Amino acid sequence: MKMLTNFPLMAIALIIYNGAVFGLGGDALTWQTELFALGMVSGAVWDFSLGDLMITIGLLLLFVEILKATRVGKLSIVDHLLSTVVLIIFLVEFLLVSAASTSVFFALMLMTLIDVMAGFSVSIRSATRDVSLGDGL
Repeated sequence: MKMLTNFPLMAIALIIYNGAVFGLGGDALTWQTELFALGMVSGAVWDFSLGDLMITIGLLLLFVEILKATRVGKLSIVDHLLSTVVLIIFLVEFLLVSAASTSVFFALMLMTLIDVMAGFSVSIRSATRDVSLGDGL
């Protein structure tokens, strides 16, 4: 069960993106597809697209990942390494797969980069707090 908590959640965004793109026929999917529109009090219309939904999911996953980064323990290193692997997969796919060359995918990749940087930064910061030096040093 502990290993399940170390699963990098941004991999879920990667899986959802790839499932949507390759499951629906690649180029047939457009991230601009409107899911709903709401009339605002100002008179403007807010359009919510499939790409907006994907970015919203990514932001929610990033939030949980940053919360997970505050944990201290042996398995937190494994969590950071797995997040780094997910970032590498994002980068390789962005560069080599034409269906991944979209702004939505790029935003998800940036969220994964932030996840990796935040995870290592929080770990290093909390590790320096754990180190205590004697008064004579």
